[in-house]
Amino acid sequence: MSAYKIEVENLNAWYDYKHILIDINMKIKERTVTAIMGPSGCGKTTFIRCLNRMHELVPKAKVSGKVIFNNLNIYDNNVDPTWIRRKIGMVFQKPNPFPMMSIYDNVAFGPKIHGIKKRSILDKIVKQSLEMAGLWEEVKDDLQKPASALSGGQQQRLCIARALALEPEVILMDEPTSHLDPISATKIEMLIRKLAENYTVVIVTHNMQQAARISDYVAFLYMGRLVEYGPTKEVFERPKNELTERYITGKIS
Repeated sequence: MSAYKIEVENLNAWYDYKHILIDINMKIKERTVTAIMGPSGCGKTTFIRCLNRMHELVPKAKVSGKVIFNNLNIYDNNVDPTWIRRKIGMVFQKPNPFPMMSIYDNVAFGPKIHGIKKRSILDKIVKQSLEMAGLWEEVKDDLQKPASALSGGQQQRLCIARALALEPEVILMDEPTSHLDPISATKIEMLIRKLAENYTVVIVTHNMQQAARISDYVAFLYMGRLVEYGPTKEVFERPKNELTERYITGKIS
């Protein structure tokens, strides 16, 4: 079995006529944290949205190339995008729990949609997912309270629990700490490292210090192209490309 969970081959992406990603090739190792960094507008978010076929939900969006997940090209005609988005989950930049639902129902929503109705099974999924997201002890006595009652950091961990409830193999995160206070952000960073023991995590970040702290591998995108990709320590301490060095030292932003 391949050590790589996702293999990206000649990936290109467009919004209408705007070419956002240009010939991206990279292999993402299983059970690691890979950070995608680069200046605003370089294609970071588009890249991870291509990894679970969310990009195509945007009107006039197009993709070419391959994304191999478990030896399957997710863009093959016979592949169900809904299944892909279940196995490759997404956590967005701004916490987005379902505000009119309880904490419990937020986590149980996905399993219910996929046919699980038995309360005892749902209870187990909710508890396990909240535990993995580091939220169970904080909310176990308040599961019927609305998700909107939680703090921003708790809401983001709830969104992570909601993704975990669908039993993904990969978790994509689009700047998951950018709207959080430092204490909440630290909790999310610690959680990401913990999740990498069992999941493959790909995170978009503008924060180079964060990338250095939590990732095993880092990819630097610039103007839609993959400039450099490798072990985090190596890229930060001995970048091979001048553009990477200039970005890391703040000469371009």
